[in-house]
Amino acid sequence: MSNIDPLVFPSYLDAESPAPWSNFVSQVESIKHHLGDLERWVESLLHPKRILIVDVPIIRDDGSVAHFEGYRVQHNISRGPGKGGVRFHQDVTLNEVMALSGWMTIKNAAVGLPFGGAKGGVRIDPRQYSSAEIDRVTRRYTSEISILIGPQKDIPAPDVGTNEHTMAIMMDTFSQGAGQTTSGVVTGKPISLGGSLGRREATGRGVFICAREAAKRAGVSIKGARVAIQGFGNVGSISGKMFADAGAKVVAIQDHETSIFNSEGINIAAAQAYCNSHKSLAGFEGATHISTADFWLVESEFLVPAALESQITDERARNLSTKFVVEGANGPTIPTADLILRDRKITVVPDVLANAGGVTVSYFEWVQDFSSFFWTEEEINARLEKIMVGAFDAVYKHSQEKQLTLRESTFVIACIRVLDARNQRGIYP
Repeated sequence: MSNIDPLVFPSYLDAESPAPWSNFVSQVESIKHHLGDLERWVESLLHPKRILIVDVPIIRDDGSVAHFEGYRVQHNISRGPGKGGVRFHQDVTLNEVMALSGWMTIKNAAVGLPFGGAKGGVRIDPRQYSSAEIDRVTRRYTSEISILIGPQKDIPAPDVGTNEHTMAIMMDTFSQGAGQTTSGVVTGKPISLGGSLGRREATGRGVFICAREAAKRAGVSIKGARVAIQGFGNVGSISGKMFADAGAKVVAIQDHETSIFNSEGINIAAAQAYCNSHKSLAGFEGATHISTADFWLVESEFLVPAALESQITDERARNLSTKFVVEGANGPTIPTADLILRDRKITVVPDVLANAGGVTVSYFEWVQDFSSFFWTEEEINARLEKIMVGAFDAVYKHSQEKQLTLRESTFVIACIRVLDARNQRGIYP
């Protein structure tokens, strides 16, 4: 790793563990020759605009003091304020948060939202702490990053390990400092605090819409199709329900503890109810429990990785038996595996397009908070459908015209939008 280019892998990161930031860099580098005159600005995508590392101390329930490391990265704000989630997870690193913020830049531009890319996180295992302790972590973290966030500066949202309650606490903490209720500082809030109808289901809905559009263009029917889902949180469970409602069979699910399989289709409502009660699908009786390795060998028409990044490795890519990989998670496929899937004619609907439903409805929430006028869930879903279908159609047409993968086309379209804004704004001073 000693010969890594410092322009793309800064000295403050661990060169022995370059991914996932190096994965993001690889994706940008792979399409830069498609950017025309804008290629001169491409290095601005390889240098996050701002990185804040904070200490997050709390007093625990037993009176002891604990410290956690937190981050907020604003990758690029050429097109508007930063936008991206906050992750509470024991494996959070600066490298990961940088990559996630970069993917947010691409995602927001790909679907035409007036946002830049940002991301945040705290290295903590929420399962090891009480709800009161997590609230203290949330408040302290928010107070530490408050110099960066704001409705016109950077708008956090939920991600892995956080939820609408976390956003309520973040909003309240920021509002106390501002001296007024500032509902637009975060999205993904409870409805009673200015949250948007349809937000909880939006990411999973977007995944399904993209899967449906990809299938339509390939002449593959959703009805009767087999679906395998990795990750059964908000994204995996909602997309699974929508697949099932459309007549597909969800034949395999993997969560953080187990993998299950049923060739006749898993009852998604029963699986959700069991998971809500037991915090896992371990012990669920509506399917056969299989090994982690066997999950990746299940035959399907659609594979939805909706857990964490770097799940589809080269080995798994060589052995997948599916037609479409629809990325519900951020960065689930490593770049070399992407090439293998391309060569095997497996269509990958990339994360920066497929899971953009969540940030799209976050945009709706942000707009509604400014106007204090709220839309119905039907209006939200119709607007989401229009934006997601339009974005997918533009990417698909570009990929056909230029003979690129859907990921390459998404990056080209998004990078052109971001770098055109960068070019128009120039460098100040």
